[in-house]
Amino acid sequence: MIESFRDLIVWNRGIELSVLIYEITKSFPKDEIFGLTSQLRRASVSIPSNIAEGYGRGSSGAYVNFLKTSRGSLYELETQLTIAKKLKYIDNELYTKLNRCTRELEKMLNSLINKLTNNA
Repeated sequence: MIESFRDLIVWNRGIELSVLIYEITKSFPKDEIFGLTSQLRRASVSIPSNIAEGYGRGSSGAYVNFLKTSRGSLYELETQLTIAKKLKYIDNELYTKLNRCTRELEKMLNSLINKLTNNA
């Protein structure tokens, strides 16, 4: 039974992805600290943060809007990861792993959005 946002698998996966992004970006060039490193970190943190905030709003309409914002942050993160790969900050293997994570999160967010939208 879901008693809070902490019980949501999608929120937990978002947290895991954010922690992974922080670990990965530690190895980025120091001159990226205010550029791509910062952007990746902010986008990744925004994903579970918006899931939690939307859950706390108490209405399904508001929740859906925050879930859509979370999905937008996920797409932003995917774009930034593609740039990081092209700059050779991450290798193909890591990029593939991260891509699997983001695709899974996208499916989960879409499913939750659809469920809430259809039940409204």
